[in-house]
Amino acid sequence: MLTTRGGSLLGVGVALIISWVALGEIEMLAAGVGLIVAVVVGLVVTNWSRPRLAIRRRLNPALVHEGDRATVDLMIRNLRRLPAFNLTVSDGVGGLGTARFAIGSLSGGDQAGASYRIVCRPRGVYEVGPAVVRITDPLGLAVSENRAGETDQLIVYPATEELSGYPMVRGRDPAQMASRPEHSQRGGEDFYTLRSYHSGDDLRRVHWPSSAKLDDLVIKQMETPWQSRALIFFDVRRSSYADGELFEKAVRGTASVVRHLASGGFAADLWLGTGLIDVRAYSTALEALARVKPLPAIDLRAVATRLRHTGRGGALVLVTGRPDEDLLGVQRLLSAQHRATVLMASVAQPSPLLQAFRRLGVRTVVASPQESWAAAWSQSIGSKWAPVSVS
Repeated sequence: MLTTRGGSLLGVGVALIISWVALGEIEMLAAGVGLIVAVVVGLVVTNWSRPRLAIRRRLNPALVHEGDRATVDLMIRNLRRLPAFNLTVSDGVGGLGTARFAIGSLSGGDQAGASYRIVCRPRGVYEVGPAVVRITDPLGLAVSENRAGETDQLIVYPATEELSGYPMVRGRDPAQMASRPEHSQRGGEDFYTLRSYHSGDDLRRVHWPSSAKLDDLVIKQMETPWQSRALIFFDVRRSSYADGELFEKAVRGTASVVRHLASGGFAADLWLGTGLIDVRAYSTALEALARVKPLPAIDLRAVATRLRHTGRGGALVLVTGRPDEDLLGVQRLLSAQHRATVLMASVAQPSPLLQAFRRLGVRTVVASPQESWAAAWSQSIGSKWAPVSVS
């Protein structure tokens, strides 16, 4: 393939030959033929010396959050015995940019390295590569391009903020409440602790040595008194958000809650418009948030009805833009299972419907695109959530 310079010289050469035909000047013929020969030689050189390159790529880190910087390292190896000259390698990250490197010459069997940095914004899943190898002749008249190496994937998670405070929820033991997660996965016949005897308890579990010492009946608690469970319900309806910026703010809020509950040991589920995702598979949940997009109208009440039968109970986190009656219906349907509820609203202006949620005992966390989720969370939640009433 000719470069712009090569195409121009070819045109000049043809014009000189035409002028020689018209005027009979032998110098024009010589100059025209010389230019055409130079262009042909350039084409032959670039096609004959086309290299076979092996390109390996390493992303560091492979998984990043929105706004982070990632380094891409390339290792380029010439697989042919013949040297390659005037090499240029381009490597692109779809939607984020392309880096170009002038390698120069590369002897047969030799290798060269290159690296570049990218700012990972916005969230999403990006294809990296394949690299484009470009070789030109010494005069820059012709160029040959081909693709080399494989395609890699760069996953940019949503940005997250550090939240504090966990919900106080009632678990398997109705006599106890807790606001700190229990990380151990106990159950069945695993010994947990001793507690006072309550009417109806199994007398076979009375711990007689301790009862004698305390002069009061105590029993062995054979399972963790509560399970740190939660449901994160992300409202993905396009109508809930005035613009894309507010939707992205809600995505970052959801990601912050996923990180907070996952690191706190909660057995939490994430709903993003389809099925449930267990946030203990952290990378899976964050990748789903990296891909999520607003959807058309969804029957939230039907979704809530299904979740009421399949959910695991515990705390409930509703993340939305502008709350509406349908979302209020979701809270009412799920409140029997989820006794502690918080509503996170990504809005430019507070919505009047927030008061309806507050009257039900729902903690509300409101943040505009310019505000911090962490500050709004801390102000509204404090160190723990209180259980809400069932309506």
